[in-house]
Amino acid sequence: MAPATAEPKTEPIATRQAYGDALVALGEAHEEVVALDADLAVSTQSMKFGKAFPDRFFNVGAAEANMMSISCGLAATGKVPYASTFAIFASSRSYDQVRLGIAHNELKVRIGASHGGVSLGEDGASHQMIEDIALMRAMPKMQVIVPADYNQAYTATHESFEREGPIYMRFGRPSTPIVYDEIAETLGDGVDVLRQGKDISIFACGHMVWRALDAAQKLEREDGIEAEVVNVAIIKPLASKAVLESLAKTGVAVTAEEHRVTGGLGDAIRQVAAEQHPVPVFALGMGDEFGVSGTAEACMEHFGLTSTGIIDLVREAMVKKPLVQHPPIRGSSLD
Repeated sequence: MAPATAEPKTEPIATRQAYGDALVALGEAHEEVVALDADLAVSTQSMKFGKAFPDRFFNVGAAEANMMSISCGLAATGKVPYASTFAIFASSRSYDQVRLGIAHNELKVRIGASHGGVSLGEDGASHQMIEDIALMRAMPKMQVIVPADYNQAYTATHESFEREGPIYMRFGRPSTPIVYDEIAETLGDGVDVLRQGKDISIFACGHMVWRALDAAQKLEREDGIEAEVVNVAIIKPLASKAVLESLAKTGVAVTAEEHRVTGGLGDAIRQVAAEQHPVPVFALGMGDEFGVSGTAEACMEHFGLTSTGIIDLVREAMVKKPLVQHPPIRGSSLD
């Protein structure tokens, strides 16, 4: 399904903006699409859908768990609900309802989780969700999508209508640079090589993708290291074949995510490597810690989630890169 007419963005803009824009396009194309929010519609951008289709928009107030249960009822009657709120509330406060209501019944509910990670900024540690990917990745039947920029976020939201089963989509608060020139028809398998390289693989998701590209350019210029940059937009189900192809080419990897390393992209890539092509995988992300209050960029810098952080880890990884390469064992996609 090709996206509805939408102009790709060229200047920095938040991925949550794409969610709101794509929701309106979906509403125009499909009468069964409905949207819900928990008193955060301006922030999540679902208010765009609410203005366009007030009879198909439900603001449930500050009751996120109830919103998920309502979404279950709507999905069971043939609607395709998009439940919108901050990532902290979508995955933490509402976990039981998402797990037993949505995932257990494999309902076609799309969770639009905005303000993920520490780039939420000034709202502080209480609102900075850094475990949501881990929680949703561990949940049976739940798909997990973390787009890299506005254009890919638009594709992810628009295409989500066609996918079966429940989906968790993570969007960000701050404006971020554009990675993709166009709004594609589909995410494909969700693993894209954005920059070819032979020395090391950098797997990144969300806000760390543009930083990975920046890091790769500097590494080639300053160190002569040719890093392959791979955007992993669909973290579950992970396209392990595409991951293995990059690991087999370079023999060593770094992962970068705005999330705890435990249970996130880092662990997903390490699992593929450990089971099917053992090579060193170094992970950049949050450790055993909570967020802090500050501007979005200050928070990212505080935790080393920057292009400099990626560069430092790549240099460390290259020192420990094995000299002997082994052919990969091909396998099916990892859940």
